[in-house]
Amino acid sequence: MLFGSLIHATFKARPNRFVGLAEVDGRVEECFIANPGRMRELLVPGASVYLKRCESRLRRTRWDLTLVDHGGIFVSVDSRVPNDVVEESIEAGQVPEFHGYRVDRRELSFWDSRLDLQLTKGSAHAWVEVKSCTLVFDGVALFPDAPTERGTRHLRVLGEALRLGRSALVFLIQRGDALSLSPNEATDPVFAEALRGALLKGVEVYAYDSKVTLEGITINRRVPVDI
Repeated sequence: MLFGSLIHATFKARPNRFVGLAEVDGRVEECFIANPGRMRELLVPGASVYLKRCESRLRRTRWDLTLVDHGGIFVSVDSRVPNDVVEESIEAGQVPEFHGYRVDRRELSFWDSRLDLQLTKGSAHAWVEVKSCTLVFDGVALFPDAPTERGTRHLRVLGEALRLGRSALVFLIQRGDALSLSPNEATDPVFAEALRGALLKGVEVYAYDSKVTLEGITINRRVPVDI
């Protein structure tokens, strides 16, 4: 997935979850942060970030926060990105676990929730929920970095989807320095327990890291999930 034209900026502050302040060419500008996570280790004053301009008149802010340069490691922080990356990768045959499947629908209603992707392969179906992960500590990607009732609900829905076919949770780690992924037990023990329960039911759980550059982001390699 290509980012398009990005501009370098210096991060200043985060007044609320979805708005950041960054210095661009000597001016402090508001930018949209499309990520409800805390990202405290990334969004620190003085951090080197990259913004994408948005010209929509319906928007309060003119910029999207796209990348953070975290000690020389580019981290994609837009939580809208993983759905597109995973869809593109499945369609291109780059996710062996879903070889031969195609994306049939996106954002489909399922019970009392929504799931990101419905896949088909002949008469077979698979339902996939994609999660963005940006927190890595000592080589271990940790999800979530803030409590997520929505994520726990998705695990329950994926368990129900097993009645109709395959179901899977795919974590896209939006950086390239993770060696494994684990649930962030200290931050959200309820999600961690739900993840273990979903695995026991038969929900498939995969994690992939990413290759992230100033040009774009692509899926890279599968890393083990340690629960």
